[in-house]
Amino acid sequence: MTKTMGKTNPRLLALISRLKETSRKNEAAVWRDIADRLEAPSRNYAEVNLSKISRYARSGETFIVPGKVLGTGALTEPVVVAALNFSGSAAEKIEKANGTCLTIEELLKKNPKGNGVRILR
Repeated sequence: MTKTMGKTNPRLLALISRLKETSRKNEAAVWRDIADRLEAPSRNYAEVNLSKISRYARSGETFIVPGKVLGTGALTEPVVVAALNFSGSAAEKIEKANGTCLTIEELLKKNPKGNGVRILR
């Protein structure tokens, strides 16, 4: 029995597969870590508020949230945030701070080696 039993979202299943493949090809442990978090049997994906990102953010940093980014709090630093999903207010506030919202798939394509990324959960 695989850990992905019960997961039916085709986007999520394809993403987990791509993360594992990219991790093997590029020896990038960060992508395997994200795949494991998304593959966990629990349906409780991370939900991270902007206030938490703001606490750790330094200008130009890249964060990955293996779940959803929520809009509670303020963000003042221009950072790149990759996540499965963003609330409307979170995306708006990130862009207002001159930051960038990406899907995990987009970040995986831009940074296959996973250099310089921080995971928040």
